[in-house]
Amino acid sequence: MLGATSNNGLSSPSRNVVVPAPNEPGRKIEMYSPAFYAACTAGGILSCGLTHTAVTPLDLVKCNMQIDPSKYKSISSGFGVLLKEQGVRGFFRGWVPTLLGYSAQGACKFGFYEFFKKYYSDIAGPEFATKYKTLIYLAGSASAEVIADIALCPFEAVKVRVQTQPGFARGLSDGFPKFVKSEGALGLYKGIVPLWGRQIPYTMMKFASFETIVENIYKHAIPRPKDECSKTLQLGVSFAGGYVAGVFCAIVSHPADNLVSFLNNAKGATVGDAVKKMGVLGLFTRGLPLRIVMIGTLTGAQWGIYDAFKVFVGLPTTGGVAPAAATELAKV
Repeated sequence: MLGATSNNGLSSPSRNVVVPAPNEPGRKIEMYSPAFYAACTAGGILSCGLTHTAVTPLDLVKCNMQIDPSKYKSISSGFGVLLKEQGVRGFFRGWVPTLLGYSAQGACKFGFYEFFKKYYSDIAGPEFATKYKTLIYLAGSASAEVIADIALCPFEAVKVRVQTQPGFARGLSDGFPKFVKSEGALGLYKGIVPLWGRQIPYTMMKFASFETIVENIYKHAIPRPKDECSKTLQLGVSFAGGYVAGVFCAIVSHPADNLVSFLNNAKGATVGDAVKKMGVLGLFTRGLPLRIVMIGTLTGAQWGIYDAFKVFVGLPTTGGVAPAAATELAKV
């Protein structure tokens, strides 16, 4: 039996695909099988966990610029203040909740995105799945992010408190019980609505714009079909598409990012308090240049790592025209 995916990577419900891993002809992964979703989940863990941990110093300065702009007036002065007060080790304060929280988020974000993209495509049917592919990308990514943020929220709450309140705790091991004792277990989720407000638009933009950008790169910028491009070039396209998508992500999600930092920094703080103190313009602009640099690099690296892992285990890269290996059912 032969099965195929459509050019946008969406498949009809009745078709299956088996992809042989490169350099290992005996190993095959069936598209949309449990092994496929497990691989995407593992790729998401590496993609989000490693990249967010790597940019902890940038995130630390950004959070403090949002909370205390009079002290952390710019990116360069922010790094100077941290270095003077806390030393080099201070740049990585909060790295453990960052690693664990964003690894859990990445697992759910990428794994469930692939699941919901297929699920909604099956509901729509082949014709409408192709016609309304952008809506499917948006719906699939939004659904995945709702779940992903439930996993992330407790870690994010502790991370922000550790990073913006010197002396509160050294990290997750002492910060988590201290936070729960102060705010209660439900306090770990007091930032869930602003977190959804930040992450859902971010993720919708991240996935839908990435898929669209990559498709257009292969259609207009590269003079040969995707399946004729080297894996190195394909991964380069993934990084470039991810970086551009990340710039858009930073802009649409920044006001909610400011709210999350404000709410998790102060006990009993409300959204109204944040708007009153920061102002509407401040919500949209405070810390934005740094976040554009951080999120652009972060998103590009995430897509690069995710697709590199997919290639490693024998799956095609994300977006664009499906490669030949993904359109032929290998003999089992």
